[in-house]
Parts: sequence; structure tokens; C-alpha cells
Amino acid sequence: MKITRQKHAKKHLSFFRNNFGVREPYQILLDGTFCQAALRGRIQLREQLPRYLMAETQLCTTRCVLKELETLGKDLYGAKLIAQKCQVRHCPHFKTPVSGSECLLSMIEGGNPHHYFMATQDQNLSVKVKKQPGVPLLFIIQNTIVLDKPSAKTIAFVKAVEAGQLVSGHEKQSIRQLKEEQGLVKTPDQKRRKKRKRISGPNPLSCLKKKKKTQDAKPSSASRKKRKRIRNRSASKTVPSEKVNAEG
Repeated sequence: MKITRQKHAKKHLSFFRNNFGVREPYQILLDGTFCQAALRGRIQLREQLPRYLMAETQLCTTRCVLKELETLGKDLYGAKLIAQKCQVRHCPHFKTPVSGSECLLSMIEGGNPHHYFMATQDQNLSVKVKKQPGVPLLFIIQNTIVLDKPSAKTIAFVKAVEAGQLVSGHEKQSIRQLKEEQGLVKTPDQKRRKKRKRISGPNPLSCLKKKKKTQDAKPSSASRKKRKRIRNRSASKTVPSEKVNAEG
């Protein structure tokens, strides 16, 4: 059973790597429900997650999740201890904390640019996560960790990207926006900047041609002067010889 689970996980991971740029170490966002399920199932997340995903992992959470676990009291004290050992990612709710599910959803908005995995037992949160393309989903069932298969929204997104021109205008815009946020497509501003860099001053070849003309003109005038001098000298030399012949 364990081998088949790892085969499925390997297949799903290769899908997310090839289509959404998911890379190691995998960043896994945990909520309170997942921490509580791991505590009940006696699952050592730091040991079992890297084995199951066959890669290095980073357990992460947010301040809102920690605040929510504190307010729930003693019943989730063990889950709070597990969450406190995770890396805390900065969320936009520093001044006014929100619920854990709402905070985690805000972390994957805009095409999941940081390539987070979502680990939760909350069914409502899972449904909302599946509506966001490119977000791997983890949950615990029968005291074992399971990586869910790509959602229908994720598969539809990949097919739309592969279709290219066959996608409708609205879907094209959303696909292009997601790809730009993931760095897969260059924005028009980046293209304009490159064109501006290529613009330069006057053509250096035209300057070189002008210099060659001036150089060619100077030696031609000098050579003419030399020729005139040589002719004058030759003429002056011939005159006395003619006089000597005449006297003789």
C-alpha cells in the first residue's frame, strides 16, 4: 500500500513540477486541523513528509493560524505546539488577524507564486483550494499522509495553456496573467526596456567612411605638389645643359 501511495505521489509531483514550476524544498502551509490530525495519528511530520514526497520539505504557517489556535484554548494546545515549530510566513494581516483558512487562501492568490503546498483537514478550505490552479493539496486519512491528485480546475488550466489560440479571450487573459506572475512570460514593460537598450548613437560606420575620405584627399594633394616640384627641378636641370651645347 505504501509503494502505491508513493507512486501516485511521484506522478502528481512530476505534474506540478512540469506545469507549474514547483521545486524543492517543498513549502507546505499547515493549518490547525492538519496539526491536530497529525497529533492524533502520532505522525512525525518532519520525518514522514520528506519520505513520502521523496524530497526536502519546509513546514510553514502564518501568524493568523497561530492566533486562531491560541484563541481555541486547551483543546488544541498540542496542535498549537506543532504549529509553533513551523516557519512563520508573513501575511498581509499583521494589524488585524483573520481566520486561519482566510489567511492561507490569501497566501496562494494570484497563481500561487511561491509554490506552496496546502495541508489541511478542513473540507471547506480544501474545496476553495481546488479552485485555485497549481496548488498541491495534502491531507491525512487513516493516520497516513496523502497527496491529492490535481484538481479539475488545475487540469483545465493546463489544457487551456496547451491549447493556446483555442482558448477564449477571457481565459487567455487570466492564463497570461498567471503565467506572467509565475515568470513564464515576459511583460510588455520588459520588452520595451530591451528595445530601449538597443537604441544607440550615430552609426560608427558612417563616421569611419568620412575619415577615410579626408585621409584619401590629403595624400592626393600632397602627391600633386611633389610632382610639380619634381617637374620644376627636372626643367631647371635641362636648361644649363642646353646652354653648354650651344656654346660648344
